Amino acid sequence: MTLLIDPRTRRRRLGVAAAAAGLLAALLTAGPAAAIPDPGDGPAVPEKVSRSDATETRTAIANGEIPGQDEIVHSDNIEHLTNIPKDALSGTNSDLAFQGKYAFAGNYDGFRIFDISNPKAPRTVAQVLCPGSQNDVSVSGNLLFLSTDSSRSDNSCNSTTQPATEKSSWEGMKVFDITDKANPKYVAAVETACGSHTHTLVPERKNVYIYVASYSPSATFPDCQPPHDGISVIKVPRNAPEKAAVVNFPVLFPGEGPDGGGNPGSPTNPGVSKTTGCHDITVLPSKDLAAGACMGDGILFSIKDPEHPKVIDQVEDNVNFAFWHSATFNQKANKVVFTDELGGGGAATCNAAIGPNRGADGIYDIVGKGDKRKLVFKNYFKIPRHQADTENCVAHNGSLIPVKGKDLMVQAWYQGGVSVWDFTDSSNPKEIAYFERGPLTTDKLTVGGSWSAYYYNGYIYSNDIAKGLDVLKLSDRRTDPAKRVHLRELNVQTQPDYFD
Repeated sequence: MTLLIDPRTRRRRLGVAAAAAGLLAALLTAGPAAAIPDPGDGPAVPEKVSRSDATETRTAIANGEIPGQDEIVHSDNIEHLTNIPKDALSGTNSDLAFQGKYAFAGNYDGFRIFDISNPKAPRTVAQVLCPGSQNDVSVSGNLLFLSTDSSRSDNSCNSTTQPATEKSSWEGMKVFDITDKANPKYVAAVETACGSHTHTLVPERKNVYIYVASYSPSATFPDCQPPHDGISVIKVPRNAPEKAAVVNFPVLFPGEGPDGGGNPGSPTNPGVSKTTGCHDITVLPSKDLAAGACMGDGILFSIKDPEHPKVIDQVEDNVNFAFWHSATFNQKANKVVFTDELGGGGAATCNAAIGPNRGADGIYDIVGKGDKRKLVFKNYFKIPRHQADTENCVAHNGSLIPVKGKDLMVQAWYQGGVSVWDFTDSSNPKEIAYFERGPLTTDKLTVGGSWSAYYYNGYIYSNDIAKGLDVLKLSDRRTDPAKRVHLRELNVQTQPDYFD
């Protein structure tokens, strides 16, 4: 049974706070935060920073080098319209999806639906309690999809956390009917190998295909062990979602040996994650293309046959990329931006010690035609502002800003805030706007900041892990043409053809 929470309830304790806190490690996907080691070594757990680091944070604030604790700063071309704090769902905020006048916000405790018809005053329509990290969310028509990537006692929304070694453990995809936005109904569940860390929709008229990305963060997950080098493909009939089922498990990294054909990671490539699956996949259905960010590898593949995706190129960066996290195409499909989630999202990597090329974006041109296309590296992009040593900061989720003839993107950087940048010239990317808060704390490293920052119908929406939903208005001649583009639906990992 799905528990719907009265939107009027203020900060009600749900009895799942402890479970949500335990699940926080699953958010920190790549590795321990302490010394930025191989992200494949285990879940990243924020460490308490040293006294000297804490002192440096306070000194930097006092000297005006970084904002004060919780202080909001932004460029002149961004306006902060509002913030909607977390309410009944007190867990970690995660991904966002959009449909018409609604925004759907994932949370480790479930998901929340906002009416954003007035972006200055979003209104809560429903809050659904359904714990299970990381509850990445997407929508298509009357269906909502939710990723579960933690070991649960069963597939219900009343499940509890249990050891992954338990034979009864469940993790995978959940499906809800959202015909009535105020009363979502849980209609189906599909168990997948290694759960669903993230997922991507490939929608068709009669069916919705789901590419389920999952990987092995440690040896504690017996069903994730190498070679777990593929993705689960789920087929969901729109008129009978209860019949959703896995229809294929294509291997993306075929190879010899126990680890398959992906990046072997350390010690062969020190500081790089071993590829034991994919973290995130972005599809561009209008071009029959997909890009996979797969731990130690970036891949380009064809989805002409959505049940049987075919890899056409594979690249590695064993110098600067520790953990390939996500991907974004430009509209012409001749570029793709990959992100490196160095430290797993739980480390302070936006500082002088780490530098501009690690924990950054990697910009790749796509050259050639058909199945002979190749990914060619051009440059890195990282926010040009150093963050405190108590702030987790690294490249994370973002989306295109649709302007013809330009390649513009808005992106979340955890406590590095929200950045708007231009990669029209692949070799010379530059930031054109930003929004951020000062550190959550000045004496210890505390996880927070923007998980996802997406452009939708004229506004930027940011789901902040700790602070809630932020709505930003961008006013800049370079981005203003995007205000004329209106979508009926947006799942960022299913990139639309904005100008079709």
